[in-house]
Amino acid sequence: MVVDPEGHVLLNVHSWFSFNHGILSPEEVLRHAHDLGLQAVALTDINCTAGLSDLFRLADQHKVRPVAGIEFRCGARTLFIGLARSNEGLRQLNELLTRHLHDGEALPDPAFPEVWRTTVEELSEAFVIHPFGGSLPERPAPNEYLGVRPADVDRFRFARQRWPKERVLALVTATFRHKRDHNVHRLLRAVDTNTLLSTTPPEHVSPPEHRFLTEEEVCRAYAAVPELVWNTRRLMDRCDVHFNFGRSKNRRTWSHDASADLELLRREARDGLLRRYDGPSHTVQERLERELGVIAQKDFVSYFLINWDLVRFAKHHGFFHVGRGSGANSLVAYCLGITDVDPIELDLYFERFINPSRSSPPDFDIDFSWKDRDHVTRYLFDKYGDRRRVALLATYSTYQYRAVIRELGKVFGLPPHEIDALADPHTSKRDGDLDQVARTILRYGQHLHEHPHHLSIHVGGVLIAEEPLTHYTALHMPPKGFATTQFSMLEAEDLGLYKFDILSQRGLGHIRDCVELVQQRSPDRGTRSVDPPGRANDDPAAVDIHDVQRFKTDPRVNELLRTGDTIGCFYVESPAMRMLLKKLGVQDYPTLVAASSIIRPGVAQSGMMREYILRHRDPERRKQAHPAMASIMPDTYGVMVYQEDVIKVAHLYAGLTLAEADVLRRGMSGKYRSRAEFQRVQERFFGNCRAKGFPEHEVAEIWRQIESFAGYSFAKGHSASYAVESYQSLYLKAYHPLEFMVAVANNFGGFYRTESYLHEAKRAGAVVEAPCVNTSGELCTLVRSDDQMIRRSDNHKVPRIFLGLDHIKGFAAEATQLLLKERRRHGPFAGLPDLLRRVPLHVEQARALVRVGALRFTGRSKPRLLWDLTLLHRGVADAVPRGDLFEPEPPAPRLPELQHHPLADAFDELELLGFPLGDPFTLLDGDPGPHLLARDMPAHVGERVTMLGYVVHVKPTRTGAGDRMSFGCFIDPAGDFWDSTQFPSVEARYPIRGRGIYRLTGRVEEEFGHCSLSVQHLEQLPWKQDPRYGEK
Repeated sequence: MVVDPEGHVLLNVHSWFSFNHGILSPEEVLRHAHDLGLQAVALTDINCTAGLSDLFRLADQHKVRPVAGIEFRCGARTLFIGLARSNEGLRQLNELLTRHLHDGEALPDPAFPEVWRTTVEELSEAFVIHPFGGSLPERPAPNEYLGVRPADVDRFRFARQRWPKERVLALVTATFRHKRDHNVHRLLRAVDTNTLLSTTPPEHVSPPEHRFLTEEEVCRAYAAVPELVWNTRRLMDRCDVHFNFGRSKNRRTWSHDASADLELLRREARDGLLRRYDGPSHTVQERLERELGVIAQKDFVSYFLINWDLVRFAKHHGFFHVGRGSGANSLVAYCLGITDVDPIELDLYFERFINPSRSSPPDFDIDFSWKDRDHVTRYLFDKYGDRRRVALLATYSTYQYRAVIRELGKVFGLPPHEIDALADPHTSKRDGDLDQVARTILRYGQHLHEHPHHLSIHVGGVLIAEEPLTHYTALHMPPKGFATTQFSMLEAEDLGLYKFDILSQRGLGHIRDCVELVQQRSPDRGTRSVDPPGRANDDPAAVDIHDVQRFKTDPRVNELLRTGDTIGCFYVESPAMRMLLKKLGVQDYPTLVAASSIIRPGVAQSGMMREYILRHRDPERRKQAHPAMASIMPDTYGVMVYQEDVIKVAHLYAGLTLAEADVLRRGMSGKYRSRAEFQRVQERFFGNCRAKGFPEHEVAEIWRQIESFAGYSFAKGHSASYAVESYQSLYLKAYHPLEFMVAVANNFGGFYRTESYLHEAKRAGAVVEAPCVNTSGELCTLVRSDDQMIRRSDNHKVPRIFLGLDHIKGFAAEATQLLLKERRRHGPFAGLPDLLRRVPLHVEQARALVRVGALRFTGRSKPRLLWDLTLLHRGVADAVPRGDLFEPEPPAPRLPELQHHPLADAFDELELLGFPLGDPFTLLDGDPGPHLLARDMPAHVGERVTMLGYVVHVKPTRTGAGDRMSFGCFIDPAGDFWDSTQFPSVEARYPIRGRGIYRLTGRVEEEFGHCSLSVQHLEQLPWKQDPRYGEK
C-alpha cells in the first residue's frame, strides 16, 4: 500500500486491547483514522498484540495503512515502543513479549546497557523508539529512535543530550477521541488499580492530550521541529508486514513427508473401513475414496492425521473419547476411529463436513473426561510444540451489565446495598429516582458493556502451526499451565490458523468410572467388557462399552428413553429433554439424534420443535410440509433441524453456491453475522428467490427459520455423537444402575445436584449412608461385601452407598487425605480416641465428623461423642501415627443420660451435607393435606388438583414479551419426578423461593402424552422445629 508522503500518520495508537486502558476497537481506530484523513496508524497496544489481526484485515476497507507494533510497559512506565519493519520484525517483538508473559523474564530496561544492547540486536528487524525523558542509551543502534511527544517539544529543543536529527520522531499517542473517552479511560484505570476514582494514582492515568490529532494539530504541535513529522512518515513507510489472510498456516505435514502422510491416511482409512463394515458395499467404498480425494485436494491430510494420532494416544492410555462436530459427518473420520458415528447409517450430508469450495478444515470436537483432557493436551504440546508451534486459543473476557455496574459502583464509593440495587436488572431505574452518581454509573456502564476486560482461555481450542506462533501473536502463560495466544478463534481463522478442539465433559467421566466399578465387582472380566445380568462371565459376546450398535436395539435401554427415565444420562437428563423424549416416544437411534438437536433453543423457540413433534406423531400432518422442503429434508418431515439443513435449503432452494451456503452456516453462530460477506450472502439469498419467483411471504418465513438457528443449532453428526454417548450412559444405567449413579455423583453430577442422583440410587435399591471414617473415601463408595450389609425385613442383602468425606461442608481436603492415608497404613479406627491420636484434626473438623455420623460404628450417641471430644482433644500437634500398641484408653467420665432426638440427624445432614439422607417429607411440620401423586396425573387431565413437591430444579425464563416465568421439577412423596409451569401471573405472585417442599395447586395439562401442572397457587411448607435448639 503506497502512502502519500504528505499524509498524516500516528505512531503510538492504543485500542481496547490495551486492557483497562484503551477505548476503541481496532475497527473504530481505523474508522476514526479515516475520518481524520490519516494515511497510516501504528497500533501499539500495551504488552498485547490481540488487535493486529483485525487492524490489518480491515485496513483496506478504511483506506488506512496499518503498522504493527507493541508498547512495552513495566507497570505504568513505558520502557520503549517497538514497530515491526517486516514479518520477521513482528516475530522478534512477539518473541520478546512472550519471554516476559510466558517465560516470566523481566522486560529489558534501557537503563541497563549490558542487557539492553543484546535486546536491540535481537530486534534487528524492528524499530525501537525511546520516549523522550526516559532512559536512553549513550550510542543508539541503527534501529533505535527517540520519540518526542507534543508536550515535550520545548524541553527537547533545549535538551543537552542530542541524537542525530534523522533519528528523532514525532511521538503522538492516540487513545481517546474526546472527553467522554477520557472519562471512560479514567474509570477503567480506577477499576484496574482497585481504587476510588478520586484516589487513582496520577501516573496510572493518561492525560487528555493523548487523543487523536488532526494533521493541522500535529503540524502546529511540531511547528518548531517539523523534521520530526517527516522522520515519522519516512519511518512508517519502511514498515511492511503482511498476514496473508485466509491462507492456511496450520501444520502442513504429520511426518514431514506429504506423500507418506497421504499414503498413511489412505491405508488407515481403508483398514478401518474393513473393521467398521462387514463387506462394505461399492457405494460405501466410493464414498470413502471421494472423501480421501477431497481431503488431499484441500490439503487437510495432516489435520486428519493429527486428530487420528491424538485419539490413538488416548485409546492407548485408556482414555474414553467422543468425536463430534461437523467432522462426524465424515466416513474417513469414522474409519480412523476419530468418531463412532456411522455417516452411512444416518445419511449424513457430506457437503456439511467438507466441500471443494470450503477453505477451512472441518470441525472435530473431541471430548475427553475432565480428568484426562489435560493429559491429551500435554501430549499435543510435547509432540508438536517445539519452537512455540502449539498454543491454546484465547478468548476475551468482556464487561457484562451487572459486573460493570458493580465495578463502577465501587469506583464511585457507593455502599454495597446501593450497588446491589443498581446492578439488579429487575429494579426500576427511572431518572427521577436516581441521583447524579447513579445516573453517571448507568450511562458509562452502557459504554463499557462488552468492552474487553482481560484475556481468558478458549474452552478447548488448540492451534498447531507450521511456523512458530510468534510470527502472528505473543504468547502468555495463564494459570492453566499451557502457552496461550493473545487472539481469539475468530482472529485465528482469519489468519488461516484452524483450531483443534480438545474438550472435556463429565459424561465421559461417568462412563469410565462406572465401567471401572463394574470391573472391580467382577475382576475376571476384560478391561472393556461390561456384562448385563444373566450373561455368563465367560460369554465371548460380552458387551464392549463402545459397541453402541448393540445398545441401540436393547429393549431395556429403549424403555428408559421412551419413559424419560434418564436421570444421570449424558445430554438426555434435563427436565426439558426428558419431557421431549416422552412426547416423541423415542425408541430408536434416529429419533434420539433428532431430539438431541431440536431441544436446542434455536429450533425450539422458532416453533420448529413443536411442528416436528406434530409431524413425527401424525403422518397426515407431514403432508402440510412445503413440497420443496419435504424433498430436501425428508428424514425430518420438511422441518429444519440440523445445521446442514440450512446449507441444503440455501443451496437447493435458494440456489446459493456451497461456498455461499457455508458463509450462511457460519453466520448462524452470530459471530460472523456482522461481517460484510454474510450481508452479501443474505442479499443473494433473497435475490435468487425473487428471480425464481418464490412468494415473498414464503421466502421470509424460510429466512426467519434460518435466523432462528443463530448460535444454537447442531450439525447432524454432532447430534449423532451426543446420541452415541447417551446410549452408552443409558446402557450402564439399565444394567448397572448403582455403579452408574455412584460414578455420576463422583464426577460431580451433571444437570442436577448430588442429592438427585442419590435419590435415583435409592430407587434402584441402595441405602445411602452418611460418611464413615472406616468406610468412606474422598467421594461416594459403593459397598456390597457381606460384612457391610444391612438386612431388610425380608432378609435380602441391600447394597449401601457411603458418602465421601469431601461431601462434608467445612471438612478440609487436607484432613481427608491425612485420614485416608493413616487408615491405609495402619487400618481402621477403633473409635474417637484412636482417631484423635492418629490423625491431626482441628477440633471443628473432628466435631463435623461426629455430627455427620462418621463415628456411628462405635455405638455411642452423638451427644456422648461430642462430650468425649471435648475431653479428649488436646490440639493438632498431639496426634501421631499409631505406634504404641498398648497405649491405655483414657478413663471414661460418669455422665448423666444424654438425650438425642432422631430428627437431629436430619438437621445435621442438612447443615453439613446440604440435604437429608432420609425422606424429606418426614420433616414437614403437620399434615400437608390431601394431594395427588405424579403417577395419577394422567387420570386427572384438565382437573384442578393439589400436589406436593420437593424442589429438584427451577428454570427461570422469559416470555416473548419479556415477562418472567419458570419451569419447575419436583419429587413427590412417592419418590417420582414431576414437572410444573409457572406462567408470568403466577411467577409474579408466588415465586419459588429456594429449596424445600411446596404445596402447588393448578390444572393438570397433557401434551403428546406428557403431563405437567399449570400452577395457579403455590406455597412453601414449613419444616418441623429443629430439635437441636429446643422443642415447642
